[in-house]
Amino acid sequence: MSPNSFGVRWAASAVTLCLFVSPPPTRAQDENRLSVLDSIIQTSIQNHEIPGAVLLVGHDGKVVYRKAFGNRSLEPTRSAMTVDTIFDIASLTKVVATTPAVMQLVEQGKIRLNDPVVKYIPEFGQNGKGDITVRDLLTHFSGLPPDLDLSHPWTGRDVGYSMAFGSTPISPPGTRFVYSDINFIVLAALVDRVSGIPFDSYCAQNIFTPLGMGHTRFRPPAEWQSQIAPTEYDERGQMLHGIVHDPSARRVGGVAGHAGVFSTADDLAKLAQALLDGSSVLSRLAIAKMTTPQQPPTAPVLRGLGWDIDSPFSSNRGELLPVGSFGHTGFTGTSLWIDPTTRTYIILLTNAVHPRGKGSAISLRAKIATAVADAIPLTATEQESSRWKAITGYNEAMAAEHHLFGRNGAVLTGIDVLESQDFSALKGKRVGVLTNQTGLDSAGRRTIDVLAHAPGVQLLAIFSPEHGVTGEFDTTHVGNSRDAATQIPVYSVYGGTDAARRRPPDLLSKLDTVVVDLQDAGVRFYTYETSIGYFLEAGAKAGIAVTILDRPNPIGGAFVQGPMSEPGRENFTNYGPVPVRHGMTLGELAQMFNSEHNIHARLTVVAMQGWMRGDWYDSTGLDWTNPSPNLRNLIQATLYPGVGLVEGTNVSVGRGTDTPFELLGAPWINGHELAQFLNARQISGVRFVPVSFTPSASNFAGQLCHGVNIVLTAREVLDAPELGIELASALAKLYPQQFHLEKIMDILANQSVYDALTHGEDPHRIALNWQDDLRKFQQLRERYLIYK
Repeated sequence: MSPNSFGVRWAASAVTLCLFVSPPPTRAQDENRLSVLDSIIQTSIQNHEIPGAVLLVGHDGKVVYRKAFGNRSLEPTRSAMTVDTIFDIASLTKVVATTPAVMQLVEQGKIRLNDPVVKYIPEFGQNGKGDITVRDLLTHFSGLPPDLDLSHPWTGRDVGYSMAFGSTPISPPGTRFVYSDINFIVLAALVDRVSGIPFDSYCAQNIFTPLGMGHTRFRPPAEWQSQIAPTEYDERGQMLHGIVHDPSARRVGGVAGHAGVFSTADDLAKLAQALLDGSSVLSRLAIAKMTTPQQPPTAPVLRGLGWDIDSPFSSNRGELLPVGSFGHTGFTGTSLWIDPTTRTYIILLTNAVHPRGKGSAISLRAKIATAVADAIPLTATEQESSRWKAITGYNEAMAAEHHLFGRNGAVLTGIDVLESQDFSALKGKRVGVLTNQTGLDSAGRRTIDVLAHAPGVQLLAIFSPEHGVTGEFDTTHVGNSRDAATQIPVYSVYGGTDAARRRPPDLLSKLDTVVVDLQDAGVRFYTYETSIGYFLEAGAKAGIAVTILDRPNPIGGAFVQGPMSEPGRENFTNYGPVPVRHGMTLGELAQMFNSEHNIHARLTVVAMQGWMRGDWYDSTGLDWTNPSPNLRNLIQATLYPGVGLVEGTNVSVGRGTDTPFELLGAPWINGHELAQFLNARQISGVRFVPVSFTPSASNFAGQLCHGVNIVLTAREVLDAPELGIELASALAKLYPQQFHLEKIMDILANQSVYDALTHGEDPHRIALNWQDDLRKFQQLRERYLIYK
């Protein structure tokens, strides 16, 4: 399915959610409105897609629809479907049994999601699987093949486990979504191993019995036979009736992590309601963890832990239920979809494979979900609406490719808005301005000139950041000067010492307001951000106001990526604890700095008009002006949060060439070797081409360097800071004698990440370990976002 089709589905969901607010219906109204479901299922039966079905819909804490249709069995005997029919729920086992079992052990501290599986099952490490984590298995990003080899005869649980442990990955962990039964076979073994209890017994004792799911279990007893819906004839011509349909699960004896559970609609409703309400089986925190996006940040699908959220397998969500909902399907024809936003769940159980495997419930699932969403006036609470938007919105997306579509915007920057307001905020004020060549209005006029000629505004001073007021100096020696056009003095706030980077309060005391108009790069170690912090501090001390004329984050406001900088490591490339890619504008950052650092300056942000968080710079309609000499286009700006991480080490990143930050090299690097190593890592969004170049500036100026050209192939799926860790890891592994890894710390500013690099940990696992810190930062960041 294409990213565009996902975008269309997202748009439909977004429009629909806006319509979900209406008075709650009565029970009779619910039943009347849902009567449309009868004809949908009857049509599916008449079209021989399914022999029969049980459909149960829950809404707002009660069952609002529960009916049986058609036949439970067509062969070898015919019997009618009943609402208490027991079904082989196939892959629903993954979320009904395996995922809750693993999450219980996580809650108990016996398993950590980011731990490698080999920590618990050492024999799993065969064939290069040492870096696959528990999270990778749960999200289907392990890189393992879809299923065990069934081409030759084998039986037995131990044999199945041995085959799973001995499987060979088809891709590195964290790089590709491959729906794999092997993942959940291994997870069942993990529950066996860690709990010390057989997997089926564990699930019965800790999940099914506590929830009152009296007709849910592996290997159903003979007395249940008459209630069980048969599936299809096996390879020996025997009808599978009470015996698991999945061949791998059947070969291991009927108990497996990916399939094998039998259940009823009523029992699954108990689980669904428990997931909506919380229960003693799993805490609300564990449920939230399971059912919100947990896939790698660069992934173009949304997967929870076990649960599906938005992927090619999400057809049973229908067209109208929002993407913040979650669910799963089973091959036999079963499905469960739960929407916490509107407290609704849909359980459709069929044996579509009966009697000869030719039926299908795929289209039926989608039609049912769409009809339910259309029939019930689904009301979303404000809290749940916020949760939904945080997962799905264009404004605040979870780094999923299909959620960020191109937009042709027409953004007015802060200076344009100020002009449209006739400079009312600055009338009668003595003003200084911190700006450079990026401070331009929509007509191409310098902010300096606009303010100098603004009626009632007295512009007395210009302050220039790194690279000077014209943005052409790539040196720490940037002195004071005078603006040629206005003859206003220009004071540099950049130099080789901390004192040179701050303006003394006595100079600022002659002003009423400092205005800031700078184009940021959206990266923590870009020094304009620290300059903002310093001016807030100075403004507070001098008792003057600070006004930020806001501009877009060029690499978008919807991605938050990379390790957090640690407290106590503040310097000019790290004003405070912020991730490498923060997804904020300078105005938003200023608000956060002012509050979180207890500066309490008199801060005003003149917000842009027309900018959305999902906008990259090419969606704004604004001209590109180089924010600094070596960020010359959006491609370089996109790569900068990653390649810039290693710039402080002994490599060239292309400064002094025509393509800075698109190159990485050194005289001691073998370009072919490095390109081959990095391409084998299958890093999302980039490829590497061997290249030689001679930089004219910075590291190795005038020397022939060998290395790689970094080709940006898909910016939406690139985690640029993780790319930086991949580069550092590759250089440390391939050139341990030549590469000075220790020099990364000034910009990295994170000891745990540095230690992991020195210990040779897999970059994917390193990145997983900083995700919890990122989530905490996102909660903090939310308070200061202007554009929502």
